[in-house]
Amino acid sequence: MRTLVIDTATRACSVALCDGDHVIAAAHEVIGRGHAERLLPLINALPDSGKADQVMVNVGPGSFTGIRVGVAAAKALGLAWHIDVYGYGCLALVAAMGRSTLSEATAIDVVMTGGHGEYFFEAFDAHGLSRAPVRSILPDDLMGLATAHMVAGDIDPQRADRQWLELLPNARHWPLLSAMHPLAATPIYGRAPDAKPAALPQ
Repeated sequence: MRTLVIDTATRACSVALCDGDHVIAAAHEVIGRGHAERLLPLINALPDSGKADQVMVNVGPGSFTGIRVGVAAAKALGLAWHIDVYGYGCLALVAAMGRSTLSEATAIDVVMTGGHGEYFFEAFDAHGLSRAPVRSILPDDLMGLATAHMVAGDIDPQRADRQWLELLPNARHWPLLSAMHPLAATPIYGRAPDAKPAALPQ
């Protein structure tokens, strides 16, 4: 089965076309912003313009705008091609990427840039299973929560007793998650939205 993988949840923008666990073609760019402008050209540059039997998209947590861009594009392609669209977790992919670089199974903590000076944090055991739901935390909370020797993501814990792997999610590594149950193609923002409902007049 061919799978188009879309990843726009962070400052990286990446796509991949996979046949089973084999990566046919992929592209990865660290662009910061502008995912809406770069995503479709990257997909069109794939073989058969990325045409696949299913779409997998990074549903977060991460950038509010980036997540919405990726999910919207995935659902639009799903409708156009009459195929299913599923999601996968941003931090789960980073954890899997980190574990794939190690010679033995080990627990790993993932720390990614959040919003308003907060971090997204999730701990994974040696089998890649989440120990607790993702949390949005303050920097001061990181030292108490990050207990694994290995930390991956885009935030350096700056501790001598931790090994840090600087990683951003990359669609070409989605096969590392292919055996896991897919998520719904629904954004996971990881923190409450900034906008508050307007107060009703008294």
